[in-house]
Amino acid sequence: MPLLLAAGALLLWPAGRSRGRLPAVRRPVAWGSRLPAVAAAAAALAAATTSTPLVAVLAAACVGGAVLARQRSRREEVEEQRVDALTEALGALAAELRSGRAMADAAAAAGAACADPAGADALVRAVRAPASVPAAGPDAGAGEVAVARLASAVRLSVRTGCSLAAVTGAVEDDLRARRRHRLELRTALAGPRASAALLAGLPVLALLMGSGVGADPWGVLTTTGSGQVLLVVGVALEGAGLLWTGWLVRRAAR
Repeated sequence: MPLLLAAGALLLWPAGRSRGRLPAVRRPVAWGSRLPAVAAAAAALAAATTSTPLVAVLAAACVGGAVLARQRSRREEVEEQRVDALTEALGALAAELRSGRAMADAAAAAGAACADPAGADALVRAVRAPASVPAAGPDAGAGEVAVARLASAVRLSVRTGCSLAAVTGAVEDDLRARRRHRLELRTALAGPRASAALLAGLPVLALLMGSGVGADPWGVLTTTGSGQVLLVVGVALEGAGLLWTGWLVRRAAR
């Protein structure tokens, strides 16, 4: 019963809202933000029917953390795709400007060639209404920094009459250099990532090997007091090791 109540609470937990403002219109529930809670609840219910409550709690924690990590990785992939699309659009904008087209027409053509609608809108807004583009903060992504630099270049070009094509090309070159650097770092970190994944799977391999030689390690871990303590400590250390490895990899990739 406590597990059922916990699962229901996770499913009914309100979705996060933006800080500092309230939505004017009630929007549909974003199930992507609740997917970790749903997955954790499902894992808890499945484990509760086949094992002990302790295993159900640990399963919920592990599955929820895995789903969160996957969502974070997916967001990073989408952001990289958006930056790549913006890079190509900046290249098209620079080419249009070098051909002598007006800034507004060049921005429209580059926006039409951009594969990301949000990036296209940001690029067109930076050229047509540069004053509406805020300055990039210290935690801004590469795309936001590029759009802010483009808006600053447009304001400078309008005020002084200097060429915008050269600045646009420089912003494009910077994004391409960042992409090359990102790919190099990803290649260099492939080994540590693989080692972390291998180490994470060793406990499961140890359980399978113990069961293969006739022992019952799973029964010891789930039915005895000392085994349950070791199970909790082992899962905690495993999770801490994965978090620490992920933090080191993300820090090295900056």
